[in-house]
Amino acid sequence: MKIINARLRHQDSLFTLVCHNGHIQSIDKQTGFSAEPADINANGHLLCAPFVEPHIHLDAVMTVGEPRWNQSGTLFEGIACWSERKPMLTKEDVQSRVRKAVQLLVENGVQHIRTHIDVTDPDLTALKAIVALKPELTPYIDLQIVAFPQEGIFSYPNGKALMEQAVTLGADVIGGIPHFEFTREYGVESMRWVMDFAKHHHKLVDVHCDEIDDDASRFLEVLATAALESGMGDKVTASHTTAMHSYNQAYCSKLFRLLKMSNINVVSCPTSNIHLQGRFDTHPKRRGITRIKELTAEGINVALAQDSIQDPWYSLGNGKLIRELDFALHACHMMGYDDFTSGLDLITDNGARVLNIQQHYGIEVGKPANFIILEGSDDLDVIRHQAEVLWSVRHGTVIVERQPSRLTKTIELSKG
Repeated sequence: MKIINARLRHQDSLFTLVCHNGHIQSIDKQTGFSAEPADINANGHLLCAPFVEPHIHLDAVMTVGEPRWNQSGTLFEGIACWSERKPMLTKEDVQSRVRKAVQLLVENGVQHIRTHIDVTDPDLTALKAIVALKPELTPYIDLQIVAFPQEGIFSYPNGKALMEQAVTLGADVIGGIPHFEFTREYGVESMRWVMDFAKHHHKLVDVHCDEIDDDASRFLEVLATAALESGMGDKVTASHTTAMHSYNQAYCSKLFRLLKMSNINVVSCPTSNIHLQGRFDTHPKRRGITRIKELTAEGINVALAQDSIQDPWYSLGNGKLIRELDFALHACHMMGYDDFTSGLDLITDNGARVLNIQQHYGIEVGKPANFIILEGSDDLDVIRHQAEVLWSVRHGTVIVERQPSRLTKTIELSKG
């Protein structure tokens, strides 16, 4: 496969890429616009590594309103609605919805997904269904499965045993939810258990951590300390961390030092958390999104995720990570030029670090020929126009192709 007239991130020139046997064979700078025969003529559009979705709940996608709507819009009513939907799960139900959601994600440039699957289900129906579906999805995405104890490890009957069974069935990552455990003591104990369990089984860790507006919810320090002491470091991710929005500055200064020492990752889910958080506030209402700008400035790896597609926690969602980026830039006061030129990192390279796949990810000779071409000339152009994915190429094969948008008719404004 040969691609001509492609722009690369942070480069002024046009480039030609040649792919062979599913890998990038060469990347050559062009002296000008090329008219050579090619499989893809990028026409000056931006070629970059595929989008990474590091946090989504595929088991719950497209269940909004079943059996009822989350009327309060709170995280906790969402969990209650999902608890009522879980008994209705079947293999066919789960797999049908997952296929639709993955297609949305793939059409919007995603090739790497980490999904949290609720394992507080005695039958583990969703987990078994998605593990069985994984080979069918492999040509289009890389899928990591998190054993996620939605209702707690220590606060749910046989919670630890279900986590152990989930690993046996094929879970890749160990999850947790300390702020939803019955007591702080249970929350702390669960974080120690998760870290020991993951290390014993050679698994990654991804914890729903402090997804609450309570400024006294401080399990992130517990998780980071456990990551530091265990040496797990960059194999550990704290997702959401929305309570950080309410922490005082003195505490955050201490916390950031620990986070840097631990080398853990952070994932933020802008649209879901802007929607879910601040629900118990009158005015002023909290944005309810973690401190993306400040964490990034401290050198802590932060990635963005969609979290939900039409489920009890978030009734919208369309598979477009570029939309998550747009929300984050606005909500976190990241509207400077430097924020724009590095913005795509939050949905590409940083997500790859969360998934621990960076050694096989990126636009470099010898790496897999996995990339997307976005309608735009550079990061700023792509973000400003919420650009569409024109091509998605996986292992040297086109899996998505669409025509650039263009006007066929417009009004002409008169002078004077």
